[in-house]
Order: sequence, then structure tokens, then C-alpha cells
Amino acid sequence: SPIARDIWTYTPGKKPVYQKQTTFGGEDREPVWSPDGKSFYYLSEEKGSFNIFQRTPGTTTSQQITFHTKHPVRFLSISTTGTLCYGYDGEIYTLTPGKQPQKVNISILADKNDKDIIRQIKSNGATDIAVSPKGKEVAFIMRGDVYVTSIDYKTTKQITNTPDQERNISFAPDGRTLVYSSERDGLWQLYTSTIVRKEEKQFTYATELKEERLTNSKVASFQPQFSPDGKEVAFLENRTAIRVINLKNKAVRTVMDAKYQYSYADGDQWFQWSPDSQWILSDFIGIGGWNNKDVVLLKADGKGEMVNLTESGYSDSNAKWVLGGKAMIWNSDRAGYRSHGSWGSEDDTYIMFFDVDAYNRFLMSKEDIALLEEAEKAEKAEKEKNKKEKAEKKEDTKDSKKKTNQNENAKKDSTEIKPLTFDLENRFDRIVRLTVNSSRLGDAVMSPKGDILYYLAAFEGDYDLWEHKLKENTTKILLKGVGGGSLIPDKEGKNIFMCTGGRLKKIEIAGSKITPIEFEAFFDYRPYDERAYIFDHVCQQVNDKFYTADLHGVDWKGYKKAYERFLPHISNNYDFTEMLSELLGELNGSHTGARFAAGGSAMPTATLGVFYDESYDGAGLKIKEIMKQSPFTQKKTEVKAGCIIEKVDGTTIEAGADYFPLFEGKVGRKVVLTVYDPSTKKRFEETVKAISYGTQSELLYKRWVERCTKKVEELSGGRIAYVHIKGMDSPSFRKIYSELLGRYRNKEAVVVDTRHNGGGWLHDDVVTLLSGKEYQRFVPRGQYIGSDPFNKWLKASCMLTCEDNYSNAHGTPYVYKTLGIGKLVGAPVAGTMTAVWWERQIDPSIVFGIPQVGCMDMQGNYLENQTLQPDILVYNEPAASLKGEDAQLKAAVDYLLKDLSKKK
Repeated sequence: SPIARDIWTYTPGKKPVYQKQTTFGGEDREPVWSPDGKSFYYLSEEKGSFNIFQRTPGTTTSQQITFHTKHPVRFLSISTTGTLCYGYDGEIYTLTPGKQPQKVNISILADKNDKDIIRQIKSNGATDIAVSPKGKEVAFIMRGDVYVTSIDYKTTKQITNTPDQERNISFAPDGRTLVYSSERDGLWQLYTSTIVRKEEKQFTYATELKEERLTNSKVASFQPQFSPDGKEVAFLENRTAIRVINLKNKAVRTVMDAKYQYSYADGDQWFQWSPDSQWILSDFIGIGGWNNKDVVLLKADGKGEMVNLTESGYSDSNAKWVLGGKAMIWNSDRAGYRSHGSWGSEDDTYIMFFDVDAYNRFLMSKEDIALLEEAEKAEKAEKEKNKKEKAEKKEDTKDSKKKTNQNENAKKDSTEIKPLTFDLENRFDRIVRLTVNSSRLGDAVMSPKGDILYYLAAFEGDYDLWEHKLKENTTKILLKGVGGGSLIPDKEGKNIFMCTGGRLKKIEIAGSKITPIEFEAFFDYRPYDERAYIFDHVCQQVNDKFYTADLHGVDWKGYKKAYERFLPHISNNYDFTEMLSELLGELNGSHTGARFAAGGSAMPTATLGVFYDESYDGAGLKIKEIMKQSPFTQKKTEVKAGCIIEKVDGTTIEAGADYFPLFEGKVGRKVVLTVYDPSTKKRFEETVKAISYGTQSELLYKRWVERCTKKVEELSGGRIAYVHIKGMDSPSFRKIYSELLGRYRNKEAVVVDTRHNGGGWLHDDVVTLLSGKEYQRFVPRGQYIGSDPFNKWLKASCMLTCEDNYSNAHGTPYVYKTLGIGKLVGAPVAGTMTAVWWERQIDPSIVFGIPQVGCMDMQGNYLENQTLQPDILVYNEPAASLKGEDAQLKAAVDYLLKDLSKKK
């Protein structure tokens, strides 16, 4: 791989010498000198797995010292007597050259510092949410367990208590059963918990519950949803297939095949039962529609054709039944502004009517509706009067019994939902846009009567809850800053429930009032068992979602077994994620590994945006260069290069002392500096506002881009432009678009630099911008004023690459070269064009990555691990780079100048 490291030596002096000592195309690392300094040892994959090698500087051959297999050798060090020490398969070894490695026997008296179970009481951290049919209690997930709490009181019932993960809750229509997903023994399946005692009506106060496993398959089954009649449960099998299980006979049928959807991240699929339990609305990509989803209508019995209701080239999703099943609302980006660089778009909520009468009623004015309802009310009263009079005339010997049956039948008729029928032929003529303005749209719900739309929208900052009265055509913010999440209305449409920021809320619509739903939940934290679950979960996720089913030919089962033996001995998440990263590294893929975000109160260290003179060995800090936009440039100051900072807030900086603690916790704060100027012999105080290292990194980036820009200007005599794509994201695209078609419009060519770019998703936007072909000019009365296409670069270009281009910064130059837009100049790029899902675990401090969408070239080869070779190969050598030279940049300019001369 081009990003794999080599071993170099540095010889100091008036003319420092840098010499490359290894040339193996794979990884060489962690060199240590032998005690006599005549050779060095290092780790290399030259013979397969990492082992120790020895080499004499300046020679082309090496000697293999260790011969371990399966697992890599890590963490090489050496003693002054020449004894090597290293890690292998979780153990520490020492090795005297010429002898066999010896495992070091290590005895630790106490290492386990956590209890197996730590009882806690939690009042936040809720995620998934479901509201009971009567609206009296809420079920939620907290750190992988199921709970139910009262709407009005803090009383909370724990439904599950496992170190595993539960999620996706749904209440049965009678409110006495919950169905949820649980990953136990490495497999997601559906489970139910039911209130046992008939006299107990709510989960919150139930004393006896019965849990049963509902599904019994060998593939992941989750995201269950009770049918409105309570007879069946729909769920996802293998993440995308919609299946339905009959609760009486346990028969399972397929409603939509898995091939019609793709799941990028668990929880990204949407479907919903119809009110009559006969139909399902679902997201749908069909064949090849990953980036422009549709909404599909499915027959819940699994028979009949699927109907693509939207058939749109835009993205349509999250359809919900409204008006008793006579219409649906859904989100679509067809009218919204789109990001300038493949990063999102604004959405609206639309309604589609399946019933002509419902559509016509929807279009009526408020006055017409009032008149119609009054007429319907009178008609209904007349019918009931006639029915009553007719019944009173009938007399029979069994009159009493008949009256009882009639009452029961009447009651049944009033609650029974009639089967839905759909008029779909002209459905596209019955679409109405409901939201007034496109926005960063969240969830949306409609009132039972269909006269009000409630939705979450963010125009600036957090999500607000909006109310749009459809008959009055008025829109207002009902509540500001409610946060993101699902909107779950009660049956009457009087309240909306939300889970956001780990807390539960009830929103009373009438009074625009938010009431927190407080809970006190017992949680049994099992750190060791939880890490064991996460380990199994990670291994299973890789099995299920890695972009190639063969996992690059890795013996994943064997590696899992080899690493899981360390779990009982790991007592913290830092070590745990390090171990996970070692395991995931065996996949030989990009975009994976695990990380741990440690909480803590450490204060960030501030900086001043300057370079210090490393050769200065006196007291204080001697300034060598002040960066542009540093704190010293934000005000008039006497501080300049050559000045010495002697004190920080009154504390003297001694020669060679660690000065970083003096800046601890001072980011964004004023700092008083005592400064001495040797050129004037003047000592003075200067107060500046210190900045963060992140801010300083941005200053360094701008400094580098400015230097590259000036260099190209000088080398080309002003003929060639230079742009750098910082990241494959919308802000970076906007910057190069503005520069290319603005300040550089009249340049003859451009160097497009992608070096050190960490990726994102921008390849199509970049190549589209750079592939413009002029096809006409606008010339009023002989004056040239512009060309078409006006939004593309129409001139020559080349693209710079280097070894640490990553992800989409591999994909973008690959597409650029494949389409023949221009030449690639620089160093080869490792094949890493794969899309990743970074999944947060039930312990939210742990995240791991799965490279799950591989990109193929048109010959059927994955780009992952396929090195991209430049057309013009140029490496930047260390010595030249330290002098500020850039051979790759010069080669790019030379190529373009030569190309321009050919076109004259």
C-alpha cells in the first residue's frame, strides 16, 4: 500500500542527509538501533505477518529474526545490552539475538477494579420510545434495556435486564403486550413481554410479566410493529426484507423481498401498517435507486403486485397513513434547495390521496367544511331517528334477546374498521405540498381530521415544532428548540410525545406546553458482560455487513476466538477499543477500527499561533514566525519575529522548561505576556486572547495553501491557477467552485490539489465541475460576455495526489483519471474508496466502523485495496520538503505549461 511506512535514517550536520533504508511495498515500522549502532531492528510484513527484521544501514538485504505466524509482532523495543522486547498474541516476549524468544511470565496481584454488577438509578439516557394505546405510559430503551414509565409519575418498571441490547419497541393494541428486538447469543430476534395478571392494566405497576421469544430464525430479525388489529407483527428480516408473523399460528410470510431495499445503518428503514391491517407503506429503492428512494404500497398478505406510489427521481420517504387510510403524508426533497456539493437537501411534507372524496373534502374551504359537517350531522341524526322508530314497531317473543344482540352488533359496527380501497390511477393528480417552506425537515404528523400538520423543522440551530393550519393556511412555531426525534401523537391528537436528548417529553398542543416525562429507572451496569456483548456484536456486524461476504478471505471465526480470551482481563474501554482495533485490523480493509471517547474535565491547552525558534536555548520562547490571523495580528502590537516571550501571566519560562502547563485552560481567554525585543533592548507586556490548537491547525492549513498558490503563480508566470480541496464536503466544493469560476476565471489552466484530503463524498461534483466543454459563446454586438456551460471549468487541469489521500480522496482522482479529464501527478494512492458506517454502541463512548459499501470499476473490480497510480510519478523527499520545496507541485505546473504550449 502507498500509505505503508518505510524506515529512513537522518544524519545531522551542515548538510543533513536523509536516506531511505527499506523499499518493501508493505509496512516497515518501529525501528530500534542495536547497541553498537551498526544495525537496526524493525517490524515488517515483508514475509507475511509482522515479524522482527535486522538490517545494516545502506544495504539492500535484511535478516528475519522472528518467525511468528497468524498474529503480528507489535511494540518493539531494545535494551542497552541488545535484548529485544515485543508483544505477540497478547503476551510479552524477550529475545536475545541468536536465541529463541522467551515469553515473560507476568503475575498481577490485582487488576479487576470494577464490580461485576453496579446498581444505578438513571433519569436520562432514553432512546427508542413507544406510547401505550391509552396514552397513560411510555415504553423506552435505555442503554439496551426496555423500560415503561407512567406519563404522570416517575414510577418506572424495568422490563428487561440483560447486558445485551434490546431496541425497537411496539405496544399491542390492548396495551398488555410489548414486542421488541433483542440481540442474544449473537442473533437479533423478536421477543414479547406480557402482563400476566388480568387485574393489572399497566406495565408500570405490573407485578408479573412473561417474556417469550416470538421469532425463531437464523438471520437477524428486528424492528417489530404490531398490526392495528393486534393479530400480527411485521418486522425486518436480514435488515431489509419485510416479513409478517401471525401471532396465533406463528406462520411467517414475506411482504417485500430484501432486494428492494438497502440498509446502510440499523434503524434507517421505515414501514407502517394501514389502519385496516391489510396494507403496508414502506420506503423502497427498487433496483438501483439507492440515492432516490420511493414509497411503495404493499399488500400485507404478501400477494399481489407492489405499487411504487411516488415513482420519483427525487428522494421520497417516511410515508404515514392519514385520514383513516384515505391518504398518506411523506417527506420529499423535490422542491427544496439542494446542497452545492452532494451533501443533503431541504425537504417538504406532501400528501397523496387514495380517495377522490377525501381529496375534494381536503380542498374545501373552512366555511364549506362547516356547512358539509352540519349537513352530515343532520343526516346522521335523521337516520338514527328512523332506525329507532322502526325498531320500536317490532315486537316479538324474543324481543329482549334481539335487542341485546342488536346493541352488541351496533357496538361492533362502530368500532370495526372497514377494508380500505384505493383509487391509484390518478394519484399523481391528487398530491398537495403541505409545508410552506422547504427546510431541514424532521418528523411530521397530521391531526385526525386532517386539518393541521405538525412538523419539526430547523432553519437555524435546533429543531422547532411548527403548526400549519391547512384550512386557514397559517403557519407558526408552536414551540422553539424542542430538538430532533420522532413525533408520536395520541389517538385524540391532543398530545404529542417525543424522546430527544435522552429525555422524554409530552407536548400539549392546545396550550403549546411541554411537560417533561420524568422517570427513575434502576439499571444494572455490568461492565465486563457489556464489553463481552459489544465484542460479540461487533464480530456479528462484520459478518453481516462487511462489503464483501468473504471478509477478504480472513478466518474471522478463528480471530474472534483468539481475541475473546482477553475480555475477562480488560477493565477499561481504552484497552477494550484498542483490542477491537487490533481484531478489526485483521480484515485488511479501510474505514474500520474502534475508538473510545473518554469523558473528563481536562482543560484544553491554548496556543498563540506562532512558530518558535527551536535552535534558541535560552530562557523564554523566541518567536521565529507569526502566523497570519494569529492573536498577534488581531491588534496593533510591538511583538514581531525575534522577540522572546519571557513570562506568561507573571510566571517565568525557564530555559528548557515545559511551558505548556502555563497555557492550560486558557483557550479564548486573555493572556498577559512579558516580552523582550533583543533588537531594541525593550521589555514590555502584551495582552492577547489565546487560541486553541484546532484554530492554529486551520491557520497552518491556510498558510500552506497560500504558499502553494504563490508558488504556482511564480512558476507559471501567472498563467495557471491553484486550488486545494480540503475535504470532500460541501464547504470545500463551494470554495473551489467560487475560486475557479471567480478569481481564476481567466487563467489558462488549474492545478487541483487533493493531497492530505481525508475524504467525504464529492467525486461526481468535482469531476462534473472540471469536465466542462465549451459549446457556445454569448457575444452581444461583438462583446464576449460569457460561455456555456457557465457553471463548469472549461480549460485544462491536472490533479495532485499523495500517499495519505483517503476514502473519497482516492475515489475522486480515480474518477478523474478514468474519465480522462486530465493527468494525475504525485504519489500513488491506496485503494480506500469504500463507504463506512461508524456505529455507536450501547456504551455511547465506544464507536466502531464497518466498510460496507464497496465501489466497483466497470470491469467488476473493487477499488478497495486497488492502488491508484498517477500518470506522472513524483515523490516529495524529506530534505527538500523541509526546505519548503514541493516537487509534486512543480511537476504539475511543468506538465500544464507543456500542455498549453502544444495547444498554441
